Amino acid sequence: MGKSLKGKELGRGITQRKDGTYQARFINRFGKRQTIYGKTVTEITKRLRDEQYENEKQINVVNDKMTLDEWFEIWITTCKTHCRNTTKRTYKIQYNRLREKLGWRRLTKLKLVSLQEAFNELATDKMRQDCKALLSDMFKRAIENELMVKNIAIGINPIIENKEKEEKRILSDEEIKILLDSSKSGQMYAFYVIALETGMRMGEILGLTWDCVDFKEGIIDIQKTLCYIPNNGDAIYEFHQTKTKAGKRKIPMTKKVKEVLLEQKKRKNQIIMRHPVAYPGMENLVFCSKTNRPVHESNIRAAIRYRVNKINEENPQIEFKAFTPHCLRHTFATKAIDKGMRPKTLQKILGHNSLQMTMDLYCHVEESTLKTEMALIGEVV
Repeated sequence: MGKSLKGKELGRGITQRKDGTYQARFINRFGKRQTIYGKTVTEITKRLRDEQYENEKQINVVNDKMTLDEWFEIWITTCKTHCRNTTKRTYKIQYNRLREKLGWRRLTKLKLVSLQEAFNELATDKMRQDCKALLSDMFKRAIENELMVKNIAIGINPIIENKEKEEKRILSDEEIKILLDSSKSGQMYAFYVIALETGMRMGEILGLTWDCVDFKEGIIDIQKTLCYIPNNGDAIYEFHQTKTKAGKRKIPMTKKVKEVLLEQKKRKNQIIMRHPVAYPGMENLVFCSKTNRPVHESNIRAAIRYRVNKINEENPQIEFKAFTPHCLRHTFATKAIDKGMRPKTLQKILGHNSLQMTMDLYCHVEESTLKTEMALIGEVV
C-alpha cells in the first residue's frame, strides 16, 4: 500500500511525490510499467481505475505518444518493405498532402473530424480517395501492432466535388486511321501500332527488350516494365517485374506489329552506330531515344500532344480530342471485344488477375455498337 507524505495510506500502487503530486503505477498487458499522475487523491484514483479498465478490456495501446509522422516512417519501411521504389514514392507524395495538418498529431489523439477537415482541403476527390486508402492501410497496420484500437480512416468522406466520372477515351476506327496515317513517318508510329494491337501498358512497351521478341514464333514475351525514379535531378531507370503473376504473359504478334518491330530493329541498329554507349543495363531496349537512352513516359505524352495538335491543324473540319497513352490500351480492349474476342482470352492478353477487372475497367461500348446490337432486336431508325 502506498502512502502520502503525511503517512496516510493511499491504496495499492499509489504514492505521493515530494512536490505534492500523486502518482500510480501498474504493469500493463504489454509487460510495461505504466505511470500516471494526478493533483489529488480523487483524481489519481479515478485515472488509475480508468487506465486499468482499458488495460483489462484491451483498449489501451502499447505506445500512446507515437505521432502519425513517426508511424508513417515505420509503416513505409517495415510494412511496405516488399513494395517497389516507385510505389513507395507514390505513398510519400500522398502522405505529404496530409503531413502539415496531421503529421504532428498522436495516433491516439486523432479524431475523425480532424481527418475530414484535412481531407476537405485537398484539391480533388481523386486525391482524397488515394489518401483515404493510404491512411486506412496505415491505421489497419497500427491496430495490428496495438498502436490504435479503431480504424477511424474508414469514416472519411472522400467525395466532395461529386463530379460525374468521365467515360474513358476510346479512339474510333476513323480516329485510329487518322492517327496512324499522320504518324507513319515518325518515331511514334511503332509505339501506336504496338499499343493499339497488343494492349500493352506504356511501361511494358518502353521496357521491352529484344530478347523478349520472338520473330520466329511471332510472340512478345512480357516479363518486366520500365520505371523511372527521380534522384535529386538525376534520371534513374530500372526494370521492375510485373506487379502480379498474371502480368507475365505472351502476346501473339499481328502482322502489322511484326512489321513495325522489324523496322524498329533497323532503327535501333542505326542509333547504336551513332551512339554505341547505352544506359547501363539497358543496351537491349526495343525503344530508345536518338542518343540510345531509355524513353521517359513524359516524352511519350508530349509526343501525343504534339500529334493531336498536328492532326487538328491539318484537319480543321474535325475535332480530334486529346488522349493519353493508357487510352490506347482501353481502345484495344474495346475493339477486341467488339470483334468477338472471348473475355477470358482478353483477360490473359491484358495480364489481369480477374475477369471482372477486364470487363469493368477496360471494355466500353461505342455508339456505333449500340445501333448494331439494337438492330438484332428490330429495325433501327
